[in-house]
Amino acid sequence: MQSGSCVVFDLDGTLADTSADLLAAANACFRAMGEGDLLGPEDSLVAFHGGRAMLRAGFARLGRPAEEATVDLWYPRLLEAYRGAIAVHTRMYPGAVEAVEALRRAGHAVTICTNKPEALAEMLMRALGVRDLFGALVGADTLPLRKPDPAPYHLAVSRAGGEVGRSMILGDTETDLKTARAVGVPCALVSFGPEGAGIARLAPDALLDRYEDLPALAARLLA
Repeated sequence: MQSGSCVVFDLDGTLADTSADLLAAANACFRAMGEGDLLGPEDSLVAFHGGRAMLRAGFARLGRPAEEATVDLWYPRLLEAYRGAIAVHTRMYPGAVEAVEALRRAGHAVTICTNKPEALAEMLMRALGVRDLFGALVGADTLPLRKPDPAPYHLAVSRAGGEVGRSMILGDTETDLKTARAVGVPCALVSFGPEGAGIARLAPDALLDRYEDLPALAARLLA
């Protein structure tokens, strides 16, 4: 593999299943409001759209409009709850660590570009013991712009020592696909994330059904 090739990973729903800990943080807020746990495992897709989305979903379940001022008020408390219990249930997806290690051995740079706040993403990856596998990590607030704007992607690749023109993204949502299209690089989406096989509706350049297949997929997309 020639130097410069780079695989860019999304984090939540791609590298790790973080939904249970995210939902627990939202429910901590709802309990503080006196409403009890409003979200459950069936809301994992909502969890991967972020803290504010979870708060809105909970308020909707109560049958009242989610005023953005109220969402903004509780969002810092959600982050605080999440920070305090960030890796209780979160696990890397099966085969993810081995696949990243195989990519590195093949000469690819590997990096993370996530819409999770940078400090929380760093904390989580260190708690999982995998931060040192990645050449860089760019979060939602590393720059003033976040995915699908191309700027965070460019930064994630350059910090890892890769070349944007020889890179690809692996993600689990339309945001990742839009990022790839904005940058002009291939996109593979995982079929084991929150949306499951239904993610094929977005027609990415490739689908990844299991991490064991990632090294071969990357070699094909980056050829």
